[in-house]
Amino acid sequence: MWEKVSGSIIIDVLDILIVAYLLYRLIVFIKDTRVIQMFVGLGLLLVLSFVAETLGMSVVGRIIGTLQTVWVVAFIIIFQPELRSALTTLGLGSGLGRKGVREIPAEQELLKAVTRMSKRGLGALIVVEREVRLSDWAQKGVPLDAEITAAALEAIFTVPGPLHDGAVIISNNRIAAASVILPIAEREELGYVLGTRHRAAIGISELSDAIVLVVSEETRAISLVYGGHIRRGLTMDDLTAELARVYRRQSGPRKHNRRASDRAAELPVEPARGGGAAAPESQG
Repeated sequence: MWEKVSGSIIIDVLDILIVAYLLYRLIVFIKDTRVIQMFVGLGLLLVLSFVAETLGMSVVGRIIGTLQTVWVVAFIIIFQPELRSALTTLGLGSGLGRKGVREIPAEQELLKAVTRMSKRGLGALIVVEREVRLSDWAQKGVPLDAEITAAALEAIFTVPGPLHDGAVIISNNRIAAASVILPIAEREELGYVLGTRHRAAIGISELSDAIVLVVSEETRAISLVYGGHIRRGLTMDDLTAELARVYRRQSGPRKHNRRASDRAAELPVEPARGGGAAAPESQG
């Protein structure tokens, strides 16, 4: 008898903990996104449905029931990128994915490349794959399978080369693809202070655990993006320290940086070369 009661209590507690965790993750996911607006609308429909059922309004109840079905389907279609990001984040938080990714691939070559491109004013976007595979994105670019060298990266991003417009993806210690078009972070507040290149870096970092190196074509500033957060205007010492911190997992950028939109809002707009307002950068 006691075993049945004890087992029942354990199951109930486990049930409550799982539901509480899922609700917590849901709140964290939607609190700063456009998804919350749709959840508010769905909540209003549920309230109206409850009122209609309580008062015996059969016609209103049927209409609202139909709207609820349409609402759920529309939610899945409209917010597919956000849902994919949430599932990816959940998988990473659960420890799923490839393991043992600890070494920075060709670190010195990467540092040398961004240093050279910064001095030359070449815009660059380099995505370093970690546990989450980026093969789907790499397939949208030009496959290379080349050795990671500073000279190769510099040649790729040199204008008017055919591969300069887009991102480079580094996978399995190789330059897997170039001229890759990445997803753009859709947060409106980022558009006021960040160009297309930086928002693309934030976009891919929100959908994966990749590390992204960005060289600004306008200001020649070097940035590092990870987990949806951006660090701008890094020196080589800063960049080396950030890469070591992320790969060795001593303390990730999430603990040291605020959301990309918060940090970006405090940073000055990058001036255009003509001295006017900042112009959006390309991804290349």
